Formats: sequence, C-alpha cells, structure tokens
Amino acid sequence: MRDTPAIGFFERYLSLWVALCIVVGVAVGQAAPALFQHIAALEIARVNLPVGLLIWVMIVPMLLRIDFAALGQVKAHLRGIGVTLAVNWLVKPFSMALLAWLFVRHLFAPWLPAAQLDSYVAGLILLAAAPCTAMVFVWSQLCRGDPYFTLSQVALNDAIMVFAFAPIVALLLGMSSIAVPWDTLLISVGFYIVAPVILAQLWRRALLRRGEARFQAVLAHLGRWSIMALLLTLVLLFAFQGEAILAQPLVIALLAVPILLQVLFNSGLAYWLNRRLGVRHCVAGPSALIGASNFFELAVATAIGLFGFQSGAALATVVGVLIEVPVMLLVVRVVNGSRGWYEQRMI
Repeated sequence: MRDTPAIGFFERYLSLWVALCIVVGVAVGQAAPALFQHIAALEIARVNLPVGLLIWVMIVPMLLRIDFAALGQVKAHLRGIGVTLAVNWLVKPFSMALLAWLFVRHLFAPWLPAAQLDSYVAGLILLAAAPCTAMVFVWSQLCRGDPYFTLSQVALNDAIMVFAFAPIVALLLGMSSIAVPWDTLLISVGFYIVAPVILAQLWRRALLRRGEARFQAVLAHLGRWSIMALLLTLVLLFAFQGEAILAQPLVIALLAVPILLQVLFNSGLAYWLNRRLGVRHCVAGPSALIGASNFFELAVATAIGLFGFQSGAALATVVGVLIEVPVMLLVVRVVNGSRGWYEQRMI
C-alpha cells in the first residue's frame, strides 16, 4: 500500500459531476424530447440497448479488479469477513427497506408524488441489495486497510451476489407490496452480473498473461472510460427525469435522507462488531466501508430494466450515486480518526 493513498480526480469530484449531469440532462431533455423518446424505445426484453452498453463499460473494468483466487484467503480473516457478510446481506437490505417504508411512505409522503412512492421504495431497495465491488478498494486504501482482506471480501461478495441479489430484491419488493417481474429481474442478473463477471475474468486472465504492468495500465485506462460511461448514463436518466425534477426539486434531497442514514448505521454497526470481536483495525476499517457500500451501477441498471427510465426507482438509485463519495469519505474520516479508541482494550 502507498504511504499517501489517493483517490482519483474523477472519483474525488464524483458528486460534482453528478450535479452537472443533472443540469445537462434536464436541459437537453427539455430541448430535444423526441430524441430521448427514440433512445428509450431502443430496447429488447425491457433492456435498453444504449444504457446496457454503457452499463457494461461501467461494470466490466470494475470486475477486472476481482481476483476470485483470493477466496482462498477467506480463512485468514474469518471474523472480519463474517461481520461484513452479516451486515451486507442480512442487515443492510432490510434496514434500507425499513427506512424507505418509514421515510418515503410516511414521514416524507406529503412532499413526494403519490404515484411514485412504491417506485422510490423499490429504487432504495435495489441500491442496498448488493455491496460495491470497485470503489471499496479506494476506501480501503484511504483507511490503511488490509489489501488481502479487501480483495478476498470483495471476491466473496461478488460470488454471493450472483445467487443472492435476485432473491433478496424479490423478497423485499414482495414484502413492500411491489409487483416483482421475475423474468426481467433474472434477465438483469444475467445481463448485468453473470455475463460481465465471466467476461471480466476471461479478460483478466488474458491480460495477466501479458504481465502485471500491462494489466495495471489497462485498468487505469478503462477506469476513465468507466466513469465517463456512468456520467453519460446519468445524463440520459436526468433527460427523462427532467419534468419530475423541475416540478418537485425537493425529491432528491428527501431521497438522500434514508440513503445517508443506512450508510452511517451499517458502517457503524460493522465497525462496532469488529471491535467487539477483537478484529484488527486494518480489517475493521474496510469491513465497515464494504458493509455500508452500494453497487450503485448495478442498482441503476436494474432499476431502469425493471421500472424504466422515467421511474422513481431510477431516480432513487441515482441519488445514491450523488451522495456516494462525500458520505463514504466521511466514514473514512471517522474510521481513521477513531483508531486510537478502537485499539484500546476491547470492552
């Protein structure tokens, strides 16, 4: 690990780029509505082809970083991995569903469009149903996390996600009285998880045969394309969401509240549990960050596939992108600042 960890330029200012995407997307959507209606019509089995391509450009470079051989290191970090798995798969999706029910359907309902309440809840559930696979490497580096723990934890989460994402989403949507289009959900899992994972692993092996230096160079180059694809996808989303945002600009701020609370709750829970179990700080830090993270690229893609460009679900997942970097940097700051307290004798 480097002595002075750094976050990339695009990643550091991701919230700014998302804010600019809101402005640009709304503006071009209002200026050329026919163009974006044509783009929305380019779909097969409810998978929009332009967005599907952009999502692949986003996701595949991230999955290239995953080394499933790292699963052999799981035994070395059993307690930390156990805590992270419990928070990621048993707590986070359900806590978000509860927060969505509390805030969207009750506390904030008077200020939200009634026709979109279920869709907002669905988007928040999708956002919390899968842990992040790429940015957590940056967060781990920033809190001096154990790189082997981070790699093995992300590899394990990716393997679990292939099988657990669809059932968890279906369960929570059903519990929230939201119709579950199983065929579309399974297509989304195959298109946005299974196929990219297979492609990324085949490509990773081919690149590594050409040397580690070449592999890292390709990752750095593709990372820029990944961010640009994300931003272009957001422009498309906001072009379709323009009317709703102009009519009720408060919606974005209101949807940010349950997302912020679930990140703080789940990161704090994972950090505290690791301390109680005597896990080293270099493992507890990334465990807390992974435990609170969201695979927002997958959430955005699935929300579009299940509910459409103009849905409240798509907008809710995009709000997760908007606050991802500042909130996770806050968690990093807390983890680093509390190291002295953490390393005191466990109570």
